[in-house]
Amino acid sequence: MDMVDWEKLERFISKKMMEEHIAGVSVGISENGETIFQKSFGFRNKDLKLPVTPETIFGVASVTKSFTALAIMELEKKGLLSVKDPVIKYLPDFKINGIGDMETIKIHHLLSHSTGVPPMERKEHFNQFHNHFTYLREAEIKLLGDPGDYFSYCNDTFLLLGAIIEEVTGQLFRHYITKQFLQPLGMNRSTFSLDELNTFENVSIPYNYDRNLNTLVEVNWPTLGNYEVGGGIRSNVVDLLKYGQVYVNEENSHCQKMWEPVIRVGRDSYYGYALNITPNYAGEYTVVQHGGGQPGVSSNFGFIPERKLVVTVLTNVGGVSVGEIWLAAVNTALGLSIEYKLTEEPNFEMSLNDLRKFEGIYSSNEGDNVSVYLNNEKIIAEIEDQTFELRASGPETLVFIQSEKPIRFFFDQNKKPWALFNGSRMLRRKQNI
Repeated sequence: MDMVDWEKLERFISKKMMEEHIAGVSVGISENGETIFQKSFGFRNKDLKLPVTPETIFGVASVTKSFTALAIMELEKKGLLSVKDPVIKYLPDFKINGIGDMETIKIHHLLSHSTGVPPMERKEHFNQFHNHFTYLREAEIKLLGDPGDYFSYCNDTFLLLGAIIEEVTGQLFRHYITKQFLQPLGMNRSTFSLDELNTFENVSIPYNYDRNLNTLVEVNWPTLGNYEVGGGIRSNVVDLLKYGQVYVNEENSHCQKMWEPVIRVGRDSYYGYALNITPNYAGEYTVVQHGGGQPGVSSNFGFIPERKLVVTVLTNVGGVSVGEIWLAAVNTALGLSIEYKLTEEPNFEMSLNDLRKFEGIYSSNEGDNVSVYLNNEKIIAEIEDQTFELRASGPETLVFIQSEKPIRFFFDQNKKPWALFNGSRMLRRKQNI
């Protein structure tokens, strides 16, 4: 590893922090169980100029999902459940408004976000799973399709895995994950509990960047309620490198099911069980990862099984390009160009008339909105009052020119788009522009 250009990675991170107003970043990389890079940048508290260290605690948000999925894999290994089992086998009160035969929704569909349930309005005040059973039973839900047809992030169905874990083990979800993983792995500065978080020193302040005020604004830790099943852990890079060894240890073959491709989510990428997978990266590697985002949190964790490489990046600002920092770290450790991309979106010539068919306002009940429209012969996406120029990379795909990230569109029999897929969520087309 002597030839690795870590300084170039450090310059990349510093530049990204400047561009995106990121207060603090912590990066950890291990190979074959040995830490090969561990460095922190910026401040956990910008007002007091308190620096980030590798032990600084950040939110990990949806990186938590892999812990939940791993618990399910271990329960399956013990013969206590099967991912092929219907959810109602363990949760008989589970009913989704709009689905007649609840036997069709398996644990597999919860793990892979493929139930057909679209993103829903969050109910963070729900602290008991029975509240969510009622919510799913009574809410007006327009399904995306049958189970297994589409991938679309849905925290409200993923959290049911916590209820299944409680039913099978007889333990509270957060207690089970703590006793099963956090404590045995020595993740002593990782917790679900905000009360416990308040007893720790060296904890990051969460910030969001306010574009109107041109400054970082402190935000509260979200209380989450039942959503802690998919986003409740607060941790640090030292602990997460310990956690990553579970996946690169060849003895844990039951884990490998988590990164078997289940459903396509990008040109070259797939979703498994709480993990994204890009096979054949640089012709020889499997890139396995998951990001997380909450107010004041942007995180990314993953591994390259062929190299037993574990990489984690944590920040204390919401909505930043943490995945780009993470991939730059992976590329650096692998000896690839720091700019190497997970996928390359081709150029595709499209007439203005063909581009016009994408126009519309797309949204979900969770609060995401994307407006797509033509302006001065350019196709534009507007998200949270920001405009982004797009280009075509295929007959059903547009690409953000600045970030090279694709938006995939779904068309009905009349060749009209009825939904788009941006990031990890499908948003329905609500109206024309």
